[in-house]
Order: sequence, then structure tokens, then C-alpha cells
Amino acid sequence: MAVGNSLTSKSVQRAEITEYMANGMKVTLTPGTVKNYLVSGDKDRVSDQEIAMFINLCRFTGLNPWLKEAYCIKYGNEPATLVVGKEAFFKRAESNENYDGMDAGIIVVGLDGEIVYRKGTLKLPEEQIIGGYAEVWRKDRTHAFRIEVSFEEYAGRKKDGSLNSQWAKKPATMIRKVAVVQALREAFPQTFSGMYTAEEQGKVEEEYVPNMADMTSQGRIDMAQASVPQDVSKDAQPVGGSAAAEFFS
Repeated sequence: MAVGNSLTSKSVQRAEITEYMANGMKVTLTPGTVKNYLVSGDKDRVSDQEIAMFINLCRFTGLNPWLKEAYCIKYGNEPATLVVGKEAFFKRAESNENYDGMDAGIIVVGLDGEIVYRKGTLKLPEEQIIGGYAEVWRKDRTHAFRIEVSFEEYAGRKKDGSLNSQWAKKPATMIRKVAVVQALREAFPQTFSGMYTAEEQGKVEEEYVPNMADMTSQGRIDMAQASVPQDVSKDAQPVGGSAAAEFFS
């Protein structure tokens, strides 16, 4: 009887392992590793369905969460937010043969009431940021893809209505990011469909890097394979398919 239970347990663990390739690198995820290392905020409150959705987001889009290309944010009883790191957008744009550069900046209002479009993120003390803009060019198109976004619409705020720490400290940088990723998604819909950054959802992009030394000591990471857990099964099956389908619908 004990042997039977042991075999059942191993089968369940094997079924929960998800393997896929991301930029030529093998990535292995399990619900346990996602919950312990890839959830920002209240990891104990994240549900099995939310973890399954995150795993499938990574698998379907070929993102490597160990390289901060994707992560899950969970606070209190609010639904988990599944976000893609901005670096993943930039890397994929650069690797696309039709990508032909971009221009991006902020939209401000000066003391004279004049609206100014300024490349980059330089804001003078007397100016008010009202938005951001981005323009992306493709070699196979005759026109650029331009996006302008409102600061008030996307600024991340606390429950009392004040800006959260990142938006308060770096308002120009944050709104420019929103414009950039939206312009890239507009220009390359097949590449970036279903991919959204933290800034677009009023969240704060995670700044920490998982402690690889601790994870290696627990037998979860094979550093020779760039952060791939060791307990790999050739018969691994993806989990949470229905949840992921709901997320992308």
C-alpha cells in the first residue's frame, strides 16, 4: 500500500512539471518553484489557478521568469497580476528582422501652458507631465506606429489616491515605458499579443533577483543550465491549460 502511494505521489509531481524552450534555453517550472521564488507580494495567497495561468503565460510566450522576463504580483485578496518584464519587449524587438528603431519620450506642460513633446525623460521642475509617446518603425511598413498615453490613465496609485513609490519617484520613466511597450505591441501584434508590463497595470515592476545560491543549495537550480531546476522529467506535462486559455481569451 505504501509503495502504491509513493508511485502516485511521484506521478502527480511529474505531471506538475512544465518544460519548454526560451531563447534556446530549457526552462522548468513547477507550482512550488513559482510560488516560492517567482511571486511578488503575498505568495501565500496566490491560488493554484493563478500559478497555472502564470506557468502557461511563460510557456506560450516563451518567456524565462528566472531572467526576470515574467513574474506574478499578488497583494491581499486582489486577483494576481501576470506581467512581462520590459527587457523582454526590448530583446524581442531587437531580434525581429523587421524592427527599424524607435523614438520615445514624455509629454509635458510648461508654465506658459504650452504642450511639449520631449525625447527621453528630462522634466524641468516647473513642468507637469501629462503623458508619454513612442514611435516604432518597421522595415516592411511605409509608416511608423505611434502611441500617445495619458499619465492620469496609467499612473499607479495607492488606495488613498496618491502615487505609489515608483510613479512618485520616476514619473517620466514610468509613463515613457507604458508608451514604448504599447507602441511595440501595436507594431508587432503577433510577437507581443497577450504580453503586458507592470506599468500598464498600475503595478511596480519587481527589482529583486532570485537568490540563485540558495536555490542551488536546495537542489532546485542547475547553474550550468542557467537557472533550470534539476528535478526534470522527460514526461513532463503542462498544467492549468484551461486557466491559461481563459487568460488569453
